[in-house]
Amino acid sequence: MSSYRAVQVVKLTKDFRAATRIVSVPELPTAGPDSIVVKNRFLGINSTDVNLTNGMYHDKLPFLAGVEGAGLVTEVGSNVTTVKVGDAVMYQTLGAYADYVQVPVSAAIKIPELSKNALPVAVGGVSASICLECLGEMKSNETVLVTAAAGGTGQFVVQLAKLAGNHVIGTTSSDEKVEALTKLGCDRVINYNKENVGDVLKKEYPNGVDIVFESIGGDMFRAAVDNIAVRGRIIKIGFISRKILMKSASIRGLFMYHFEEHIREHTERLLKLISEGTLKPGVDPTTYKKFESIPNAIDRMFARENVGKLIVELE
Repeated sequence: MSSYRAVQVVKLTKDFRAATRIVSVPELPTAGPDSIVVKNRFLGINSTDVNLTNGMYHDKLPFLAGVEGAGLVTEVGSNVTTVKVGDAVMYQTLGAYADYVQVPVSAAIKIPELSKNALPVAVGGVSASICLECLGEMKSNETVLVTAAAGGTGQFVVQLAKLAGNHVIGTTSSDEKVEALTKLGCDRVINYNKENVGDVLKKEYPNGVDIVFESIGGDMFRAAVDNIAVRGRIIKIGFISRKILMKSASIRGLFMYHFEEHIREHTERLLKLISEGTLKPGVDPTTYKKFESIPNAIDRMFARENVGKLIVELE
């Protein structure tokens, strides 16, 4: 096989369908001294995908889409000693939506077996873990509010906050997701299509919430600000209010590349918790196969219909 398929960005727009096309690349990538080549089996869907197609990371067209995948190593560079040909790895790197990808070995994590259950850790799990530990400075016996709690990252936030001994409130959009989050361990789940989040927080949590993991914005963000506890921490994923100042609270954002030195440690910790059965990986049950299904998976994510991490299978 001398050629392979990939998803190429040909237009800068947040409309993934309009931005991309599937192309045939004539030559397989080769490994540099400090890199490996991975044959992808699973691709992870992320909100970052549309930031990429909109030109946040590249503005010179064309370039390849995607940031996350998992597969088998087919070639290793001369300086690589941590993985070998045939090993299963997951990784984060730009241009992941391809049959074959050259990956810096520093961005690859060896996994026990090639399974879709490992992939949610790469972006969602690590983001949740770093946010709670490094930004939220999470302790025990705190009240933690998680918006979009049934999503790929939100599910990890819920579980990690519970494992640390905290009271967890999750917001979501349907009764199906309420049930899923209750099973996951949420102490209080708010279906924001049936209950007003701000009213519930004011009535049931008069002292406010200590940590907010906020990824929706708009009214949800305002409800979080209105109900943050004194010295509370709002972790904003994906802007500052006077109310924050009056409570000596803080808003903290995450740009993952500022925390690169923490990624491997948090990844390995999460994989261990999953292997022990302590942590559920939270994969959305909907099946997506091949590159052609990626736009549909992205649509499902932005429609907030997913329960867990969206993954595309290539084989």
